[in-house]
Amino acid sequence: MFERSRGGENALLIQPHAGGPPAEGVLEEFAELARSAGARVAAVVPARIDRPNPSILIGSGKLDEVKAACEATGADLVLVNHALTPVQERNLEKALERRVVDRTGLILDIFAQRARSHEGKLQVELAQLRHMATRLVRGWTHLERQRGGSIGLRGPGETQLETDRRLLQKRMEMLQKRLEKVEVQHAQMRRARVRSELPRVALVGYTNAGKSTLFNALTGADAYAADQLFATLDPTVRRIALPGGGVVLADTVGFVRDLPHELVAAFRSTLSEAREADLLLHVVDADDPLREERMAQVDAVLHEIGAGDLPQLLVFNKIDRIDGAQPRIDVRGDDRQAVWLSARDGLGLDLLREALGERLGLRRVVGLAQLPTSAGRLRARLHALGAVRDEQHAADGWLLRIDLPLAEAARLAAQPDGAPLRALLPATAPEHPVESPA
Repeated sequence: MFERSRGGENALLIQPHAGGPPAEGVLEEFAELARSAGARVAAVVPARIDRPNPSILIGSGKLDEVKAACEATGADLVLVNHALTPVQERNLEKALERRVVDRTGLILDIFAQRARSHEGKLQVELAQLRHMATRLVRGWTHLERQRGGSIGLRGPGETQLETDRRLLQKRMEMLQKRLEKVEVQHAQMRRARVRSELPRVALVGYTNAGKSTLFNALTGADAYAADQLFATLDPTVRRIALPGGGVVLADTVGFVRDLPHELVAAFRSTLSEAREADLLLHVVDADDPLREERMAQVDAVLHEIGAGDLPQLLVFNKIDRIDGAQPRIDVRGDDRQAVWLSARDGLGLDLLREALGERLGLRRVVGLAQLPTSAGRLRARLHALGAVRDEQHAADGWLLRIDLPLAEAARLAAQPDGAPLRALLPATAPEHPVESPA
């Protein structure tokens, strides 16, 4: 046992890796995680691990190097960018005589600082207790026989470690019950939003991609936004007006590389805003050289929480950092539509609103369409879609008053018999390939 420092501000980072050098961006992200937790990075020590040491993870030679680096830099905290077993964590602390925190513990500490809502604090505490449950050590030897020694109570007694485990388990059970009540309340609010028939849109993306800044720009809200990892933890929901109607927009917690599974489980109610959305706004840092890798990691987490099959609209944010970049809408090779904008400067927000309205069917085509008798198939399709508001017979066909989403109108107008609808489309209507008649 040793006295743990309460400062914990000067941190030495250990970056384990296999084979060649660490993957690009891993060290920078880990250092940013440390700074987001409030630590100052004193040094970074890469550690090649071909076969993890079951007792200390790294080799004994690397352990001596880390200890020397700690003494040279004055680091009082060691952060390891890897999940440590309880045994590895205790052995490293004993050998280094400093506090050791693994990747999961570091992210939990950041979450504990960011949680503001009652639900968020409960989720963080439950995740911390679950992480702590396997790390209890025997440190209260004078209370090992707290129940023994009296007539009628002689026996093995209860050790302090067993008492700690029992109290920890009771606290976790109590937190779980409180979270279940909160989840019921949130489910009722979500059902109320469903009854209001407002489409639901959730902002998702890698942490620090600018989701909260975009949320504030679209909604006029004052959600906390900062240039740091996990700036937003608690979900925020606001209603926004778009051309053709309104939607409910939710800002969610950011994802990160190798997000611990226990954190995904702990924040299931927060992530349910993404899981139950009608459309996901996948926000990407356009200036990030690893943006494709970040997008793949976000998609992996979305699949893990059951939201992998939901439609996405990509938002490439921070184009103000790219020389010559202008707001635009394009379609990527994977057929996902992408809007390029700068939420900070307000560039391209009108394009995003238009794209949202189109994807959610909010932009509509309303007007009179003169259909000839040869367009009976088009007339039947309009009736099947419920788009006909009024119909009158004409000498050479039908005169229909229609009201339908712009995307659907554009699709019908692209048919061989869709000429009567083409005149009603705006100049910026989406193009659709002409389908061959069945």
